[in-house]
Amino acid sequence: MLHADCCPHGPIIADLITLTIKMVRRWLTDLMLFLFPANCLVCGSRLPVPVDVLCPGCEYRLPRTGYSDRENNPVNMIFWGRVQLAGATSLLWFEKGSVYQSMLHELKYRNNRKTGLYLGKLLGHELKSTRLALCDMIIPVPLHPRKRKQRGYNQAELIAIGTSRITGIPVETGILLRILHHDSQTGMGRYERYENVAGNFKLAPGARDLTDTSILLIDDIVTTGATLEACSITLLQRYRCQVYIATVSCA
Repeated sequence: MLHADCCPHGPIIADLITLTIKMVRRWLTDLMLFLFPANCLVCGSRLPVPVDVLCPGCEYRLPRTGYSDRENNPVNMIFWGRVQLAGATSLLWFEKGSVYQSMLHELKYRNNRKTGLYLGKLLGHELKSTRLALCDMIIPVPLHPRKRKQRGYNQAELIAIGTSRITGIPVETGILLRILHHDSQTGMGRYERYENVAGNFKLAPGARDLTDTSILLIDDIVTTGATLEACSITLLQRYRCQVYIATVSCA
């Protein structure tokens, strides 16, 4: 077989192949935009790349917290005195009524799954240069099977997959189980939320030993922290491990 490095025209052929691949990718992108036009979820402008969710301007103006892995950030402080975490952080501030709040609504209630992957990648880029990127695994906060069947997916799992694609941390979905089904916690206070989720999670039968591992627990939003607290306690009561928390947003 004649290899490109043995042929005097090898470098030219290689360049032509690379150029052809780029042209085909660009053509496929243009075709996707023509057949399935996508608009920015915030401003409504046409997106240059169909897999994106926000236009470059709206992405630039995202209300980032800037917490990264700061030890004394407000998200970490939510859990002080409640559960012993190795760290906690959120990517964005989502105020009620904010134009950016539409992204979470699209993800949770309108079957817009690519929003979860997109937000997860943004979170992954935020964590990539921090100690959280050194975790052994990502565990998304699980949904009750009935809720997952109704929605068709777990939004936290989509975010976890997006984060994994940037950080390289593997996603584990067979560790934690949600055993009780509750209605939405919207409108509940901190104590009510905790009462609502206490005892709501358990380890899956046959779950592997996580002793001496570091776990990155991921969810879409943290408000009072009750759900994430319950998940963390379930893990820490069984294993001698470190638990970090990262969410797309905090309110």
